[in-house]
This record gives sequence, structure tokens and C-alpha cells, in this order.
Amino acid sequence: MTRLSVNINKIATLRNSRGGNTPSVTEAAINCQKFGAQGITIHPRPDERHIRRQDVIEIRPLITTEFNIEGYPGEDFIKMVIEVKAHQVTLVPDTHDQLTSDHGWDTVQHLLFLKEVIARFKAAGIRTSIFVDPDLAMIEGAKETGTDRIELYTEPFATLYPIDPIKAVAPFTESAKLARKLGLGINAGHDLSLKNLRFFNDHVPFLDEVSIGHALIADALYLGLKNTIQEYLSCLK
Repeated sequence: MTRLSVNINKIATLRNSRGGNTPSVTEAAINCQKFGAQGITIHPRPDERHIRRQDVIEIRPLITTEFNIEGYPGEDFIKMVIEVKAHQVTLVPDTHDQLTSDHGWDTVQHLLFLKEVIARFKAAGIRTSIFVDPDLAMIEGAKETGTDRIELYTEPFATLYPIDPIKAVAPFTESAKLARKLGLGINAGHDLSLKNLRFFNDHVPFLDEVSIGHALIADALYLGLKNTIQEYLSCLK
């Protein structure tokens, strides 16, 4: 079964819009795990517009499953991830003011940089995953970086899925097969939802984990967090 890691950034966005500590991101982390999620994902950004550095520190002792921290590997980010001993770090090529992740790494152009960063995380015993588009050349480049896993950027799939699901999923199927052949683990995320997740999981082999935040938290407004997590888990069986 593909594992579900819940990204709780949107909980922090809602909290920050009002100030104070409601809703609580620590309570969200506890409840997501209690309700069946097999991991918690956060993406702290330099401007702290959602997850804050203090959240990272407070959440860490509460994780009984897996703690995945996403972000651009600047020096402060690298030190923070190593300090809290995350189980997995997912490297994204975001600018400091980017609204949301919208493309994968050019693993050829940034090969030396990624190799150096990944070596530091591996020396600290932290599993690494790098965000990539479903491009076979980029996946081959990812292998050269020394990463443990890739995370397939799935927005193109989600956009095309309502029009032509088979065409939408085809490059992800091929990418997963190549990654497996190269000995890489396979994660996926971005715009996966209850509408498309089951199809994606059924057609993309060897998936280790999906990281889902925006759609899941939005669904929880109507279905409740516990029911929503159970619905997402049912798509991954």
C-alpha cells in the first residue's frame, strides 16, 4: 500500500491569517497520525507565511510515524532539517517568494549542487527525495545526485486528468518504471485529490508515498479530518 503523508501547511496558513494558535498545527499533526496518516509533511518557507521555524521544533517530538520536511536547500534550511533529525527531506527548486512548488529540478544543470547537499543529509542519516518532473532525462540525472528517492511533480497529471486520464498518467508510469530500474524510491505529490488519486495509484507502479495537503485539508472542511484521511487511504489500497 502506498503511504499517505499529510501536508499540514494549510492549517498554519489559516492560523496565521488570524494570529494566535487556532487552529493548532501541533494538534493537527497529532490527529492526522491518530486518524491513520503514515506521515506528516511540512514546507517551511523563509518568510514563514505558513509553517514557522518554531512549528518545526514543536512538531518534531509529536511525530510517531514519519516526518518529511520540504524546502529549498539553503544553508538555514539544511541546518534546521539536520538539527531536528527529520526522517526524510524533500528538496524543491523554489524561489524564496514562490507561491507554491510548480516545477521539478533540472538535475543535469544542478547536479553538483544537489550532490553536495544530498551528501550532507545522508551523512546525518536523513533520507533524501528530490522533486522532479516526469522527464526520463531528469530522473536519470536524479540517480547521479545520490538521492534515495524522487518525488514526481503531479500537477500536469491533475490538470489533464479530467480530459484524458490515460494520456495524463502515461509519463508518470514510464517515469516510475525507470526510477525503479535505477534503484530509486518513488514519491508523488501536488494537486492529487479524491478525484484522481485512486486512478494515479492504480496506474503508477512502485509508489512508496504520496504527500497531499491542499486538497485534503479542503475536503476536511466538509467531511471532517478523520473521514477525509480514511477516504484518501482507501484510494491507496
